[in-house]
Amino acid sequence: MTTNTDTKVWIITGASSGLGLALAQAALDAGERVVGTARRAGRFDALAAAYPDRFVGVEHDVRDTEGAAAVVQRAVGEFGRVDVLVNNAGVGQVGAAEEVSDAALRDMLDQHLFGPAAFVRAVLPHLRGQGSGAIVQMSSQGGRMSFPAVGSYSAGKFALEGWSEALAGEVAPFGVRVLIVEPSRFRTGFNAADVLKTAAADASYEGVTRAVRANMAEADGIQEGDPVRAAAVIRDVLQRDDAPLRLPLGAEAVRNLTRVYRRALDDVEAWAPLSESADFPGVPAAVRAF
Repeated sequence: MTTNTDTKVWIITGASSGLGLALAQAALDAGERVVGTARRAGRFDALAAAYPDRFVGVEHDVRDTEGAAAVVQRAVGEFGRVDVLVNNAGVGQVGAAEEVSDAALRDMLDQHLFGPAAFVRAVLPHLRGQGSGAIVQMSSQGGRMSFPAVGSYSAGKFALEGWSEALAGEVAPFGVRVLIVEPSRFRTGFNAADVLKTAAADASYEGVTRAVRANMAEADGIQEGDPVRAAAVIRDVLQRDDAPLRLPLGAEAVRNLTRVYRRALDDVEAWAPLSESADFPGVPAAVRAF
């Protein structure tokens, strides 16, 4: 077991490709140690050969919530501690509400909420005990906005963000930080035909979702986001004392979320008088703990 605490120990789910792989590679290049998960451990052969003393690959499906604790214990057993948990594993799904089955909708929640939650519960005793650490929740710009045909995917990411916002307040007194990352499109396998899940199309919605379905597929291989640069940005933000809770990642995410926030604020302000009229007249404002 390695017990050197001079370098960080990372757990990264979905570390065999995309942003997870970029983060793993960046950590290893910096001399840090990584436990990465993937559904097929063989995808880690190259990393394991290149970094035999600092990388451990574990076969794990993020939907296996009962197995999350064993991954955390493996990290502690191999390297003596955990400093950063990155909940990255997951896939996209395209389909209108009427096209996506209950099972497919639950799968999005399993991958993007329940799986990450299991890892957080497993790692928090270690982070609290050492009085430091970070939890990185890889969400999406689709975790703060949505549009036709991506509702099931956004459902998982919206849920992750709400859960993580509460989590951030719960763990801050213990020196543990939470960073919610909201990427736009990055050049990963996310949009690949054998990765992106697509519900069977209902002709009734063709005029609504056809363009979205085509755009999601056509983006494969031409996304503007660079995973290597993204990993560097995330590592940079984690070092900063003024790090935000939410980090839009990529120019498109900045543009889209700026527009969404402004439109939402405009709506709140425009409807404020009518909204406020729903209260009992003259009753003092509630005093809350938050």
